[in-house]
This record gives sequence, C-alpha cells and structure tokens, in this order.
Amino acid sequence: MKTYLPLGSIVVLKGATKKMMIYGRAQVAKGSGKMYDYVACLYPQGFVKADMLLGFNEEQIDKVIFTGYEDEENEAYVKRMNELLELRQAAEEAAKAAQTEQAAQAEQSEQTEQAQDAKKEELE
Repeated sequence: MKTYLPLGSIVVLKGATKKMMIYGRAQVAKGSGKMYDYVACLYPQGFVKADMLLGFNEEQIDKVIFTGYEDEENEAYVKRMNELLELRQAAEEAAKAAQTEQAAQAEQSEQTEQAQDAKKEELE
C-alpha cells in the first residue's frame, strides 16, 4: 500500500527553493489526464489562483519541512484511496490489453483477407 503525506504537509521539491503546502492527493490534471501523487500551493501564500497550483509525485520531493495532521480518519481515507487507485490501474490495464487484442485481431483479419484475395487471383 502506497503511503501519502497528510494534507497540510510542507515540502520543498528537488531543484526548487519555494515551500509548497500539500492540499490534495492522487489528483488528475485537467486536460492531460495525468495523475499526480500530490497537488500543492505555495507556502505561506496558499491558494492564490489555479495556474499557481502544482501537481507532483513522491519522488520529486527533496525535503519534508512539516508533516500535516494524521489520525484514524486519515488512515482510513488513504486505505480506501489506495483500493480505488488499484481498481483504476486494473481497469486501465484491462483496457490496454483489450486494445492490444483488438489490434491483433484486426491484423489477423487483414492478413486472412489478403491471403483470400491472393488465392482468388491465382484461380482467375
């Protein structure tokens, strides 16, 4: 099970100097559909406007300055979030496998059609 920093945690990202405050976890970016471990805003400014928010992943964190509040409710939420993320990943893998299978079937059908056309030409 993946662990997440609690909301309110303050971090510094690799190659950055500004502190960021985590206010969301397992977020999907609008437009790209890319999933990030966290979404954060500048600290101490907080949310100023949407284009100043940043999505990032665990491996981009250089230093944790402060760890936010944790309790049983947070633990239960993270557990459920992980379960949902596993379901999402399984669905994405199944969709990808179905696309691969569909492409293979289309290719096989095309090859069969070409072979049938070649036999027709031989017979004529």
